[in-house]
Amino acid sequence: MTDSNTLYIPDTMRAMVFHGPGQPLRMEELPVPAPQPGQVVVKILACGVCRTDLHVFDGELPHPKLPLILGHEVVGMVVAQGKRLHDEPILTTPSLVGIPWLAWTCNTCPACLCGQENLCVKARFTGYTTNGGFAEFALADARYVLPLPQPWAGLTEAANMAPLLCAGLIGYRSYRLAGLELTADPQRSLGAEHLGLYGFGAAAHILAQLAKSDRRNVYAFVRPRDESAMAFARALGAVWAGPSHQLPPHPLDAALIFAPSGELVPMALAAVRHGGIVVCGGIHMSDIPGFPYELLWHEKTLRSVANLTREDGFLFVKKLQHTPVQTSVRTYPLAQANQALDELRHGAFHGAAVLLP
Repeated sequence: MTDSNTLYIPDTMRAMVFHGPGQPLRMEELPVPAPQPGQVVVKILACGVCRTDLHVFDGELPHPKLPLILGHEVVGMVVAQGKRLHDEPILTTPSLVGIPWLAWTCNTCPACLCGQENLCVKARFTGYTTNGGFAEFALADARYVLPLPQPWAGLTEAANMAPLLCAGLIGYRSYRLAGLELTADPQRSLGAEHLGLYGFGAAAHILAQLAKSDRRNVYAFVRPRDESAMAFARALGAVWAGPSHQLPPHPLDAALIFAPSGELVPMALAAVRHGGIVVCGGIHMSDIPGFPYELLWHEKTLRSVANLTREDGFLFVKKLQHTPVQTSVRTYPLAQANQALDELRHGAFHGAAVLLP
């Protein structure tokens, strides 16, 4: 790695390594990966700690690569590039990029060929089936990194950008699958005025700001008696905030569920109007309890979100060049990754957790 496309990087790096469910992450010194053709090495400036990382850590997502470096909300600088192939973007060294959840797809299966690469049966995922960002450096396929403007979303710190790489992206895809498009024109009517967000954490606190910029009324549903979460939601523009089991003061046009609790599904179906849409935005959810058909009748729609596409990423980056957001983050040194995961599990903070290598 000594050509003109490479900056100086050390031979080794620190990483918090996952060896299996029930075992804490271990700090280890590993070789810095060398880029193969079509790959880049990224010096990590910040990596968000996502609930998906927690699902892998707790063994709720099967068959991760082991040993594994978790983390898929990566913001960093390109410091080395392999030989360029014919179909990847041209990246300068250094340049600011994001490494999201989707790490690679086959580009030949029916899902890939019809614009649904998020459903590719051979897909690889950052921090799950490929190594991620709980480290000082990461290796990525150049076609799947997202070039980021500086600043991005009105943010100047990498720690504040990191949650946008998954919490923001999955929120955005959930929004699109609910039939709602974010628009740069606040005068444009998009047909749905009342949006419910169940679980007001990393994804919802970003999406609430974007929905408000589209002149939508946001209703935040949080854990019962969590007054601080209700106040947090109102501070970010929610017109109403209350416990998840309570019906909102107005029927919802759409409800997005980000908390991994299946019992929220019938509650959300009860809260949406006839013809309304409920989207489950998580990669893992506890079992959905039985509910009467009456809750689904009247042409209500219930659907899930699976992963994301590169198009989602490019559109989201473009949108946030026109609609700045504020992200609420709690930062941790890399060595405190276990603490960050535990505090995320117990809801010890509002917003998102971010590791700083």
